[in-house]
Amino acid sequence: MGCVPSFRDLAAFITITLDKGNQGVICGARAIGGNDVQGWPTARRGMVIGLLGGSFDPAHAGHVHITREAMTRFGLDRVWWLVSPGNPLKPRGPRPLEERMAHARTVMRHPRVAVTDLEARIGTRHTAQTLRALQARYPGVRFVWLMGADNLVQFHRWEDWRWIMKNVPIGVLARPGWGVRGRLGRAARAFSGCRVPPVRLGRAEPPAWAFADLPMIDVSSSAIRARGEWG
Repeated sequence: MGCVPSFRDLAAFITITLDKGNQGVICGARAIGGNDVQGWPTARRGMVIGLLGGSFDPAHAGHVHITREAMTRFGLDRVWWLVSPGNPLKPRGPRPLEERMAHARTVMRHPRVAVTDLEARIGTRHTAQTLRALQARYPGVRFVWLMGADNLVQFHRWEDWRWIMKNVPIGVLARPGWGVRGRLGRAARAFSGCRVPPVRLGRAEPPAWAFADLPMIDVSSSAIRARGEWG
């Protein structure tokens, strides 16, 4: 059984192999000729995987905190960090991807969390494009998009934001000072009837979103950069 090749240069394709121990299906990348392609995470059919995207410029303890909380609050089996080549909503570019990836892996050490550069590998720039590609490459895996309440406020500015809401459950984690503003944002109001308890989010059919209030670590990448602690 195999996934349909969809890489732009056809240099690799997705295969699905049977995990006999769990009678599940593992999705992974394998190059033409049989050599494994490094850097592609694997997942069994039926897994609930949270996706935390961002520049991670740099990754910090706050990212680690919301990742661990998301796994507990939303019932996630795994979380994948999607370290982006760049944020299309930010005018200035981040540090090189390789540096941000290396730093993120020193910060986030957990057996159920993978730090990835999937957007660069797939060749996508916007979240909706990335989600469509991952759903096609990992059939049977349930993805949940994770973001802070500050992103929920501006979510209506994202490309194809309504498609995202209608096709992928969204887990929102409150950051300091953003809880009420996030819940009153345009996207939250437009899909107010689709809000579910956090514990149900992982198995909810979209459109579905949940808001988790939690004690936050008041730290940000921008503050770290402003203090000159990141390059």
